[in-house]
Amino acid sequence: MIKNSTRNVDRKRRHARVRTKVSGTPDFPRLNVFRSNANIHAQIIDDVNGVTLVSANSVEMKLENGGNIEAAKAVGAEIAKRALAKDIKAVKFDRGGYIYHGRVKALAEAARENGLEF
Repeated sequence: MIKNSTRNVDRKRRHARVRTKVSGTPDFPRLNVFRSNANIHAQIIDDVNGVTLVSANSVEMKLENGGNIEAAKAVGAEIAKRALAKDIKAVKFDRGGYIYHGRVKALAEAARENGLEF
């Protein structure tokens, strides 16, 4: 039997399933994570108004290697600092269809350590 799918298609299917349950509001926006082989991105999104409130990524931070756990920790800390500067203290975590493991987990834990609640 030939599987007619790719990893990213499967991830998008999982992400769509998660998004039926996780939606950001003005009071509790959604912290979304996207990772590629080379970089990691995080956004805090208000889905009701369709607005990205805060974002951080390893590209704009000019990290030497944006695709490792240290970069994910740095992006998590930066997104938390930027969120707290805009009075966002609590968010809902959206892992983007990825397993809560490795870089995704490192980003989440760094955001929690720097003051975000979820």
